[in-house]
Amino acid sequence: MEDKAQYIYAFLGIVTTLYFIYWKADPLYPIPAIGPSAPVLSYLGAYRYYRDARKVLQEGYAKYKVFRVSMLDRWVVVVSGADMNEELRKVPDTHVSFAQAADEFLYMKHTVAPDVTTHPIHTPVIRGPLTRNLNSLFPDIVDEMKAAFPDVMPSPTKDGEWVEIPVRDTMARIVSRVSNRVFVGLPLCRNPDYLDTVVEFALSVAKARDFLSIVPGVVKDIVGNVLPWSKRAIRHAAIYIQPMVQERLRKLRSAHGEHADESHDYLMWLIEETEKAKLNPDLVVQGILVSNFAAIHTSSNSITHSLFNLAAYKQYVQPLREEVEAAIKEHGWTKDAIEKMWKLDSFMRESQRLSGISGISVMRKGTLVVAASFATHTDEKYYENSEIFQPFRFSEMRMEGDAIRKQYVNTSREFITFGHGKHACPGRFFAVNELKAMMAYIILHYDVKLEEGISRPENVWVWHDVAPASTKVLFRKRQSKVE
Repeated sequence: MEDKAQYIYAFLGIVTTLYFIYWKADPLYPIPAIGPSAPVLSYLGAYRYYRDARKVLQEGYAKYKVFRVSMLDRWVVVVSGADMNEELRKVPDTHVSFAQAADEFLYMKHTVAPDVTTHPIHTPVIRGPLTRNLNSLFPDIVDEMKAAFPDVMPSPTKDGEWVEIPVRDTMARIVSRVSNRVFVGLPLCRNPDYLDTVVEFALSVAKARDFLSIVPGVVKDIVGNVLPWSKRAIRHAAIYIQPMVQERLRKLRSAHGEHADESHDYLMWLIEETEKAKLNPDLVVQGILVSNFAAIHTSSNSITHSLFNLAAYKQYVQPLREEVEAAIKEHGWTKDAIEKMWKLDSFMRESQRLSGISGISVMRKGTLVVAASFATHTDEKYYENSEIFQPFRFSEMRMEGDAIRKQYVNTSREFITFGHGKHACPGRFFAVNELKAMMAYIILHYDVKLEEGISRPENVWVWHDVAPASTKVLFRKRQSKVE
């Protein structure tokens, strides 16, 4: 019995020694961790990060320039502050890859689409012709917006009646219509079955990613391959999009490369991208879906945050309304008018400063390295009264001579909601113009408020993802007098 006990003690000693050797041999060991860092025990830190990421990130930001946090399947290294954000931006792609980091973070081949991850045909189209042609596309954005709001918003039974609106879901429906007016045009952008497909797809990506984050790495690909949401969306969307692609290709090829129709639009630009790269044109379906994910998920959350602030701080409605009315009166519903709305621009940038879609940004690969965006945005070094919503903070800065850098669409080392540098979100120019137009329309046509006694609802954090609460907002047709 004594010999057996000695063997057991020796075995436990060897296991414990190997445990500590493995732990300390980890190349990330010298980087301070928020929470336990030892193998197995780090799952306690992951649980805390899942439940209270905001506090975890703030704690690390306050203590360290670089720290790490535990997720269930990986460590994430976080850098702190504007100077470190700038350093991260400058790291060349030869050393780290933003695209690979995004793919690794979202498990894109399983959650979004398998082939467009390898051949991201949408990225050069968004960065190039879509952004260059925003002026000519803007009338379609406005036309669809004006049609979508009356169709999607519930109608009151009597004049002046307040109606409860589930904001995020309602805005997702409107964003999907307006975005798809640009992506696939009429009449498909109004097809309810098609819209159900793209909206459900956009909302299912996070669900699939969260599911895969708890799956061990060795079986992640196996499990990812059987997840149904992405495959189902591609199959359903193809029913509508593939015939359009084939018809466009037929006309394009019959004209020997010259456009035989006037459909020089987002769909056509994606087709041209597949032709240029000699890729299967079926890839266009995935390009449309990934574009919808980016547009619907981020934009519906962003405008919901802005609407919560509009409803909670009613004293700002009148100055916003006066600005919007003056710009529309002078320029009509044009992109020029939207650009004149400095107060609205500031209101939405300030909303996003305090309520973005994530507590981290500026991803790079190797080990997954990110910047602490929310902690940066609430740092008193960069923003006076940083925790307080000051809607005209940025418009006042612009009036003092910083007119370009403080626009909603622009990034800086202190404002990284859209990322920063050359890998900043390429679709932000389209998204910002779309969202500002929608907010301007709401300000002109509706009164909004929260239920009596309710203040601006707190955001919901799951891991580092930030989402608006499920609180409903009361809407009514605009009355002559603002309450």
